[in-house]
Amino acid sequence: MTVLAIDTSTKNAGVALWEQGALVRATVWRSQQNHTVELMPAVDNVLRLAGVKARDLAGIAVALGPGGFSALRAGMSVVKGMAFTLGLPVVGVSTLEAEAYPYRDTGLPLCPLLEVGRGAVAWARFRQRNGAWNRLSLDRVGTMEELLAGVRGRTLFCGEGVLRYGAELKESLAARALVVANYAPMTRLHGVASLGWARLATGEADPLASLQPRYLRAPAITQPSPPSPVKRGAASGNTNYSKTAAHGSTGPRRTRDSCRSSP
Repeated sequence: MTVLAIDTSTKNAGVALWEQGALVRATVWRSQQNHTVELMPAVDNVLRLAGVKARDLAGIAVALGPGGFSALRAGMSVVKGMAFTLGLPVVGVSTLEAEAYPYRDTGLPLCPLLEVGRGAVAWARFRQRNGAWNRLSLDRVGTMEELLAGVRGRTLFCGEGVLRYGAELKESLAARALVVANYAPMTRLHGVASLGWARLATGEADPLASLQPRYLRAPAITQPSPPSPVKRGAASGNTNYSKTAAHGSTGPRRTRDSCRSSP
């Protein structure tokens, strides 16, 4: 049973093939907000190198977020298109859960974190006990102060967010903070693939029509500048408008908002 895993949560994107609990072929790359253009060629390349036809896939696992708005939409669009065309089942995987899952055998409380822009971070808590994988909290978005306030005991911090916040975690929490060193984007891709494969292997599938990325917060929107005040000619009675007023506003301009990570 071969499963395709797709992760476009952040600029660190990846595609993998997972079969019987093992990685078959994978690629990760640093996208510059070009997920839409880059993703399908990456999928085609991984399939070609593995000698696997798309029609032979058993299903698709996709990272749901939290993450970048445009990036997550690009991944979901490709996944839904492939699933509809090929008749494949799909399962969505929390990006934070995928970040934590590879560290489950430590037995420690796990707190994966991601940058989600505008000084905010996303995090959740997980732990494996007696072989059972447990989610201890919902995915959350807030400030680092809020995250730190909720740490009660020794915790292993992991995920892309440790690249930026690892030093702060150690300084603020001292011995309570164990921080994963040498973060690698492939780690999260492994999590998406292995979690997704396990669910698909038991016959699970998410309803395609309702499957959506988990943004966890509203996108950043830049409001248009207000029109200049109307100026009336003193003698002629003519009215002059600014360029904005004359041509009309096109509405809010949506800006790209993605998880940032250190190069």
